[in-house]
Amino acid sequence: MATRSIWKGAIAFGLVNIPVGLASAEQESEIKLNLVDKTNHARIRYEKVNAETGKPVAWENLVRGYEHDEGEFILLDEKELEAVQPKLTKTIEIERFVDLADIEPMLFEKPYYLEPEKRGKKAYALLRETLRETGKAGIARVVIRSRGYLAAMFVRGEVIVLEVLRYPEELKAVSKLDLPGSKDADFKPGKKELDLAKNLVSSMTEEWDPSEHHDEYQQALLDYIEKKAASGKTAAVKGGDRDKDEGKVAATKVIDLAAYLEQSLKGKSTKTAKKKPDAKKAPAKKAAAKKAAKKARKKSA
Repeated sequence: MATRSIWKGAIAFGLVNIPVGLASAEQESEIKLNLVDKTNHARIRYEKVNAETGKPVAWENLVRGYEHDEGEFILLDEKELEAVQPKLTKTIEIERFVDLADIEPMLFEKPYYLEPEKRGKKAYALLRETLRETGKAGIARVVIRSRGYLAAMFVRGEVIVLEVLRYPEELKAVSKLDLPGSKDADFKPGKKELDLAKNLVSSMTEEWDPSEHHDEYQQALLDYIEKKAASGKTAAVKGGDRDKDEGKVAATKVIDLAAYLEQSLKGKSTKTAKKKPDAKKAPAKKAAAKKAAKKARKKSA
């Protein structure tokens, strides 16, 4: 079964533009169980109910609220929420490159695969091998389903992975934890203890093979379900339609600008050679550079 792209657009760095599709790298292994009324085998529905009246609320009457003070909410309707959403774009603009090893693993949140469109395979391979040989990751911003994310782009085997990153403020500060201090004499391990612990670790060290590990509970549950199904213990459940698949995102027309790689490098070296710009003039020059790049793309079209 072919992997379905949930997003189609392009990777852009410098003046290089690579048309790609974005596909989730995750695969659900959890067995989903629905709630069913055992008296008549009907599905259980969840209703949105008014906490004061106890009556169901129509969808058109629902708004979102942020509790800025106890019992005090700021109400936001869909139009207000849309106004502050990031501008929908189909370009993953690489802002900079960093050493992949320097990215804190705890910031990794959700992986996606980037698959090249037919006309972008050569440029895709170029970026892939460049990332592989340099050990770098491209840091970019991407909008997925109307929400903006910070992401890291790196290589795993033959594929370029786009890993959505957590922002540092999303991690709790370890300073709030009661931890033994590394320099605290009361907790510092003795040399004998440390040597024994190191030897134990060494004796238990093996090459990492993730295929040896799997969710044993899910497998046991699936085996039991299949056993019941084979014995004919099934029930016809009434009510509740299955969720419909989300609509496919139409591909945008993008242009392969791999030929602009050399021009991008020249432009970068020219900027580096020039005197460092005045801080007040920098934003204007950056905007002019973006405008020039956009003009170059239109011209090549």
